[in-house]
Amino acid sequence: MCDERDDGPGAYTEQNRRGYLRIASGGVAGAVGAGAASAGVEERAVKITTPDGEADAALFVPKGAGAKPGVIYWPDIFGLRPAAKDMGRRLAGDGYVVLVVNPFYRGGEAEELSAKAAGFEGFMQKVGFFRDFRMAMSGEAVAADAKAYVDFLDALPETSDAKVGVQGYSMGGALAFMTAGAAPDRVGGVASFHGGGLTTDQPSSPHLIIGKTDAAYLVCVAKNDDEKEPQSKDILNATFEETGKTGSAEVYAADHGWCVPDMPAYDQAEAERAWANLLETYKAALV
Repeated sequence: MCDERDDGPGAYTEQNRRGYLRIASGGVAGAVGAGAASAGVEERAVKITTPDGEADAALFVPKGAGAKPGVIYWPDIFGLRPAAKDMGRRLAGDGYVVLVVNPFYRGGEAEELSAKAAGFEGFMQKVGFFRDFRMAMSGEAVAADAKAYVDFLDALPETSDAKVGVQGYSMGGALAFMTAGAAPDRVGGVASFHGGGLTTDQPSSPHLIIGKTDAAYLVCVAKNDDEKEPQSKDILNATFEETGKTGSAEVYAADHGWCVPDMPAYDQAEAERAWANLLETYKAALV
């Protein structure tokens, strides 16, 4: 997985967090996005029933009149944690009902898993702890989870009947593609940020799902990922053209992990550009 090339999440201090939310709310010159002020967003801890049990997740609902489109957020290998929640909160401030999931719920609730991972001294040991749970997630399991998450959003009184969006970071990029494949009639927008494993030589390669869906795609590629797999973006762009789907795979001037504010590679300028492109994609596709 691409996550192996990261240095892992850094200390997401209250100062760092305030800085990110200030950017998110437009408090920094040149920041993109009008929402994310926590006063305008309600957070709920929720449980979603799946064929394998109950998945814990964080739900963010914008306050105010009117139903909004739903969005599923698949985190990177380090799972559901404060930085991922803040990104979900920000997106809710931009006018979406956002479900930030714990992809590893089969191994425990998010806080429990984070506490266990904190007990490992080395970075690779932490990655390995979470990777074991990811490797146990079969394609069938991901599809079942994805359907449950879409159904959960659709059943909420706060969500509209617009198409659902799904976005993923690092390992979550492939999961976002797989969500579109699991619910092709409901998913209208798919976004991958420094996603790994999107184009493989296997019959289960995520890029082969594109033609089976009715979604628009935004694929934001890290420059060091592109250096290792320069053909991947070309395969994706060719697939968009061949299938007639709206989509683009673009290399950003930042390294793997640049979009998530607790990662060492976080790059504010490129993260804001990616966020702006995400909002444009959802505005056009979630109708």
